[in-house]
Amino acid sequence: MMGMSPRISAFLEEEDPPTPCLVLDLSVVGRRYRELRAAMPFATPYYAVKANPEPAVIRRLAALGARFDVASPAEIEMCLECGVPPQALSYGNTVKKLADIGRAYEAGVRMFAFDSTREVEKLALMAPGAQVFCRLLAGSAGARWPLSDKFGCTPELAVELLQQAAKLDLTPYGVSFHVGSQQTDPHRWESSIATAAMVFTELQAAGIELEMLNIGGGYPAQYLEEVPPVSRYGEVIKAALDRWFGGTDRPLIVSEPGRYLTAEAGVLRTQVVSVRRPCTGCDRWIYLDAGKFGGLAETEGEAIRYRLATGHGEPANPVVLAGPTCDSVDVISRQHKYSLPLALDIGDTVDFLSAGAYTASYSSVGFNGFPPLRTYCIGDQS
Repeated sequence: MMGMSPRISAFLEEEDPPTPCLVLDLSVVGRRYRELRAAMPFATPYYAVKANPEPAVIRRLAALGARFDVASPAEIEMCLECGVPPQALSYGNTVKKLADIGRAYEAGVRMFAFDSTREVEKLALMAPGAQVFCRLLAGSAGARWPLSDKFGCTPELAVELLQQAAKLDLTPYGVSFHVGSQQTDPHRWESSIATAAMVFTELQAAGIELEMLNIGGGYPAQYLEEVPPVSRYGEVIKAALDRWFGGTDRPLIVSEPGRYLTAEAGVLRTQVVSVRRPCTGCDRWIYLDAGKFGGLAETEGEAIRYRLATGHGEPANPVVLAGPTCDSVDVISRQHKYSLPLALDIGDTVDFLSAGAYTASYSSVGFNGFPPLRTYCIGDQS
């Protein structure tokens, strides 16, 4: 199990940055990208910028040949400022303002997702001739952060919508799906790939040849629970693609890795603000200077359980972890009892490992007056 990178450890020791902060090792981002490419050489990665939108991350991945999945004009502009060409961007958010579609199209973006009639109509109005792909509903069983029903449509509706897109002079380009973030079951892709194949076949019969299948993200990072290696995901997904699309002459395969590329590259350092035991025999409460509103939003429902590190050893006992704000939901972990050292006290640090994804980008801009999570990027910034 991977721990803290030596570069991050040295940075924290030598620089002693004010907390809370996220420290990101860009060399780990590069290594994870190369590992993903080796595991899935059949898929073109479009990095999900929302996972960690640091410009240094975008530049590092662009230098390695990545493309980018964007969800807003701000993410588009950030990528362009980092030297990413507009043709390397996919506007993957299926819910977009008319003006935002127009801004993206004017910037040169030509690849757009949708999942409803109204979105097709908006795209036809603001992005004439664009390549459009329809997002399918997909099950999220096995995912720590499900993405089941807010986005996507049935395969039957997808066929109708892509035909509608053709009639509106858009270019029906493909279909996409997402099986949930931090997906722990490599076999979860199979049923959605089979469904996508059915959509391809029905549209082909109607005279429409789709060119692209977007298999989404979901490839997991290492938190408390062990997960299969990315090579296993590559094996299972390739077998499913071979089964449903054939081993040759299949569509362009696109993936949308986010968490997998950046999570294990980051450490979120926090400081103990207070310690209390509300009653005799009660659990000890440890209050940190970062919580749900300061970068640890994915601890909602204790969905993501980070590995922790402190500067103390045994003895230890179970604790409740909470953030610093005046909000009762700002509790990091209550059901899962972390066992932390009895010596842990005010001013000590607690490090959250594998915290490079969905932390700084989820951080509040100023709830209770606490500033957004500061990020330091170290390592190879080319």
